Amino acid sequence: MPTLDAPRFTFPQPPLIPATLSPRRVRAAWISDVHLGTRGSNAALLLDFLREYEVQTLYVVGDLIDIWQMRRGRYWPQQHNDVIQKILRKSRKGTRVIYIPGNHDELLGDFYGIYGNIAIQQRAIHQTADGRRILIIHGHELDTVVQNVKWLAYVGDAGYQFLLSLNPLINFVRRRFGRGYWSLSAYVKQRVKDAVSFIGKFEEAVVKYAEKYSVDAVLCGHIHSAAIRKFGAVTYYNCGDWVETCSAMIEREDGVIEIVTYGAPGAARLMSALATDDAAVR
Repeated sequence: MPTLDAPRFTFPQPPLIPATLSPRRVRAAWISDVHLGTRGSNAALLLDFLREYEVQTLYVVGDLIDIWQMRRGRYWPQQHNDVIQKILRKSRKGTRVIYIPGNHDELLGDFYGIYGNIAIQQRAIHQTADGRRILIIHGHELDTVVQNVKWLAYVGDAGYQFLLSLNPLINFVRRRFGRGYWSLSAYVKQRVKDAVSFIGKFEEAVVKYAEKYSVDAVLCGHIHSAAIRKFGAVTYYNCGDWVETCSAMIEREDGVIEIVTYGAPGAARLMSALATDDAAVR
């Protein structure tokens, strides 16, 4: 059984990003679990990220659109449309976009193929600038509830959406007091023992699954929990979401992978894979 090293990462204070800065060039970026079509989606913050970074390859790691929720009721504000248009515009300007459907947008699995500069595929292998191979999957393939008890997954999603529905009111009050974005659903998930246990088992299952692809690392989304972990010889990356953590991952030109989180409009912070043990975690 792979062993999980203790986390060695700390978040610095988020620096304010001037709006006049030119886009930052990076080799690759990963976004997941945007859940457009729901009120919990922080599309405005994602647009800040997409404007800030000029990306060679953009991986959309599933659940960009929440088809589950859209079946319950239609919600599609202009900002959600802007996200789609921004991604399409990037592809037209040369960014290679690879879309890996998740469980909430699994219907797109019927359209695997290449469409101009956009590819829709079940999984991908990304090679970093320093030669490492990373398996890219959404992660629901390793979620036993989603795969085997789908009705329970739908019920759990309904409860999750209720918690998310409280976030706008909470953050309206926080903004009045000059505080940044905070997610009630993420807080509950971090404090509930069963949820913490599930995340740990999920991470181990993803790494075990990746071993048959002979890769150096695996990157996924699905559980809305951004992370960089080391399991034996395999590095586990989770690029988070745009509902709770408002996070993405980027690969710099030298191959270093970082988590970028947006806690408030115009503010970002990095959790670098360059920590105390660079050789182990790069």
